[in-house]
Amino acid sequence: MSSAVGTLLAAPPLEKQSELAERPWLTPRASEQVGKGLENTEYWLALRRIEGLGVRGVHRLVERFGSPAGVYHASLTELENCGLTPQVAHAISTRAGMKEAEVEIEAAAKAQYGIVTYESDAYPPLLKQIADPPLLLYVRGDVRVLSEHALAMVGTRRPTAYGSAVARRLARELAERRLVIVSGLARGIDSACHRGALDAKGKTVAVLGSGLDVIYPRENKGLAEQAAECGALISEFPLGTAPMPENFPIRNRIISGLALGVVIVEAAEYSGSQITARLALEQNREVFAVPGNITSAQSFGPNQLIKQGAKLVDQWIDVIEEFPASVRQQLLPPAESSENGGPGAETGALFEKALTPDQKAIFEALRADEAMFVDSICGAVDVPQPRVLATLLELEMSGLIRQLPGKNFIRKL
Repeated sequence: MSSAVGTLLAAPPLEKQSELAERPWLTPRASEQVGKGLENTEYWLALRRIEGLGVRGVHRLVERFGSPAGVYHASLTELENCGLTPQVAHAISTRAGMKEAEVEIEAAAKAQYGIVTYESDAYPPLLKQIADPPLLLYVRGDVRVLSEHALAMVGTRRPTAYGSAVARRLARELAERRLVIVSGLARGIDSACHRGALDAKGKTVAVLGSGLDVIYPRENKGLAEQAAECGALISEFPLGTAPMPENFPIRNRIISGLALGVVIVEAAEYSGSQITARLALEQNREVFAVPGNITSAQSFGPNQLIKQGAKLVDQWIDVIEEFPASVRQQLLPPAESSENGGPGAETGALFEKALTPDQKAIFEALRADEAMFVDSICGAVDVPQPRVLATLLELEMSGLIRQLPGKNFIRKL
């Protein structure tokens, strides 16, 4: 078991907190991260098992009664007044699911899996923003990566050699910029994306369509182990849940919900990746697509998305430049990183000697983390406007800067 397991969250019910000292896998840091929601885990688990209630139904009840425990302490009349069916109201009033929840908590503790509930301090902030956030997440690995800046990457299970290579390269380059790569551990593009992040010694999160203890496909068991070491495996499904086909569209909302955006790399016309792209749009996330061969069925999905307005991606900067400035500043090194003896100082000196005075002035005015409008560039340098326009073209042709829509310019790294 990896050392990352030591940072797992656990959420036993309040009456079991005294047992924490008897569970060496739950470190003090992990117990601090659980914070609020520790005592309600058993109730969250039980409510999820109520047939006919659903995720949104549970959220409505918790909002009405203040907590999952409050739902179970409500009277039958109060529950029926919430519009519940008699069967659902009766199940809650008779405390259905509570015994199973206790067994589930013990099984998770034995397997060294964490349980992060919706009201836990460790619950991913971005995931809370979606319409139907999971009631809880089972976590194996470091739960903190779920709250870091992340990008989802998904695609076909039957990729071309081109698709696999591009996905792995792009994931590696984005992971090098400290983005967490989120995918679904499926065959094909998903696996390539996880491996790309691992190539960069970066972080990756695998969202399962099965119980956390049921790795699917089986050949990805080793990849799952690596993902848990360098990030996390997560699932909203109870332990032992088989990878049923209907589970995967459900888990896709988590893949997109954890991320700032979603990159589609090869997908057929009707595919789970297309579902993930639609969910990303509904969640107000950025949607990116890697263009492909127009004669390939696997390229239909991304090519169609590009037609519909998705951002075309052929290198990592295409993704990062669409993020808010505050995010870009955290992901990209400052413009001065190659100066004053920093990495690349010698290369930077030679580079500056190769520029004309106009090119150097304009290049230094530009930033790598935020685009500048052409009028702002003209105002920032002591160069006549016609020469600014000509110099911008020279720098762009040299591959040093990039022009964005609306005559905005940004440095290339």
